[in-house]
Amino acid sequence: MRALHLKSRFRHELPYHLFLIPGIILAVLFCYIPMMGIVMAFQNFSVFKGWLAGPWVGMDNFKYIISMPRFGQVMYNTIYISILKIVFSLLVPIVVALLLNEMRSHRLKRVLQTAMYLPYFLSWVVLGGIILDVLSLEGVINSLIQAFGGEPVGFLSSNRMFPGVLVTTEVWKNFGFNTIIYMAALTSINPDLYEAAMIDGASRWRQIWHVTLPGIRPTIILLATLSLGNVLNAGFEQVFMLLNPLVVDSGDILDTLVYRLAFNQAQYSVATAVGLFKSLVSGVLISVSYYMAYKFADYRIF
Repeated sequence: MRALHLKSRFRHELPYHLFLIPGIILAVLFCYIPMMGIVMAFQNFSVFKGWLAGPWVGMDNFKYIISMPRFGQVMYNTIYISILKIVFSLLVPIVVALLLNEMRSHRLKRVLQTAMYLPYFLSWVVLGGIILDVLSLEGVINSLIQAFGGEPVGFLSSNRMFPGVLVTTEVWKNFGFNTIIYMAALTSINPDLYEAAMIDGASRWRQIWHVTLPGIRPTIILLATLSLGNVLNAGFEQVFMLLNPLVVDSGDILDTLVYRLAFNQAQYSVATAVGLFKSLVSGVLISVSYYMAYKFADYRIF
């Protein structure tokens, strides 16, 4: 009887499982098969000898990247920029979601939401060109500053300001989409809690503090813990589009280092070693964040 039930259930769910096939094929082609290239990190790869024909060098490539004069600065830039992005990418959507939740005009709320989501759907190639035009010395912002008698500001040429530009533009691009998650979480709060708080004389601020924020606390903890896995992902596309020689000291990250080693200096084995080092550390951080998400937000995939 049980076997017949499982057979019937399998036939019923088979069309849904077939939808997984294209995704599995793409994952195998572009995620798992390229992982065989990891062996390049342990050999002195030569494009003339081909894959696996180069001499094996053990851990020499990893010792080389650690001894690189700029590696410490690149690691610092990567972690510093990533942590700033994680913190502000968590705080800004929460604040915006709370403000939108307090708005009474549904038409204005929809207009603002649409305007906020728009940058998310644009690639960094498009946004990079816009940001370069707006923040350059001859851009709109510096033109306004000069019109009011100020001196032009080197947003994209100052090592002190460049990390702030990266964080601000990253938050601007994604906060609209991230706000959707918190807006969805807000809809799950029981309205009776607000009515009970109003009967007790709670102001709007007290209702936000004692009802709204506790209601979305599991979502906040979940997204915060899962974001820990991205500490070494500072955003290659964004940094690659905005980086220039004047701000390389504050904007060079692991991903741009890998690109430069592989495509500018043809050090494919060293570039692979840097990428493997980043993947191993990211894997550990993702495991830790998954454990924390399970412990504090009861979130689990398996």
